[in-house]
Amino acid sequence: MNRDTHSPKRFLIAALALFLAAGVFAAPPASGSGAGPGQAGIFDFSLRVFGPSSPAAFSASAANPADTPSVFSADKGKLRITINGQAVGSEDFEISPAGDAWIERSSMSAHVPGGGEIKAAGQLKLSADGSPIRYDWTAEAQKKATGYVDFASGTAKCSADLGAALPLRKDFVFPSPRIAVLDNNLYYHFGLLARLYDWKAGGKQTFPVVIPQDMVPGTIAVESLGPQQAGNGKYEALRVSSPDLEIMVYVDASRHMVRLEVPSSNVTIERE
Repeated sequence: MNRDTHSPKRFLIAALALFLAAGVFAAPPASGSGAGPGQAGIFDFSLRVFGPSSPAAFSASAANPADTPSVFSADKGKLRITINGQAVGSEDFEISPAGDAWIERSSMSAHVPGGGEIKAAGQLKLSADGSPIRYDWTAEAQKKATGYVDFASGTAKCSADLGAALPLRKDFVFPSPRIAVLDNNLYYHFGLLARLYDWKAGGKQTFPVVIPQDMVPGTIAVESLGPQQAGNGKYEALRVSSPDLEIMVYVDASRHMVRLEVPSSNVTIERE
């Protein structure tokens, strides 16, 4: 398993990266591995996840019993992406039950000032307790990249096709099957993270996380801050943090994400 998750990296992709620098928490490939699949990502990140640690560190990682009610509820909508108050793109999302599982679909399009259109899409299949089953993604700016991650018993089997002769593949093993999937380019995944959070327990909780495009494992910290004013309303606030960044996620009474803020970048993602 790749454990070299502590040094920052930068991807030289579109200028849109400069203001969406908080989309997710990235880290470098293992030394000597060459160019990593993260170069397929649309946004530029110079962030770090916390390195993988012992099973005891994952305070919210225990799998729920099979008869536990789903942590999800049906949701559908559109997110508006703004920087310094200027709209630059949007994301359509939907999550709904599919038999014993749940399917979440997101598609994002944004326009880089002075550049071209940027597009990304993902489909995530989840168990009722929040454990991912499979994730399929595409990202397209100057080039198109595709990939998938299969999950089984805490193992994430990642594949990324960047147009080379052979796809890139990596496997990561986690101490829990309840892994947060955070796509480089899609923001509703932070809404799914809010559903994994144990609101009754409260406090700071850590989650294992995988970033599909970068094939990067690690953990992130999530902490409830209680009701907070955000935009024109007051919502339950979650602080999502890595060593380099803080993201605020706001949810309504149904635990649906209504707003995401990156204070350091003046980025706001808001439900329309």
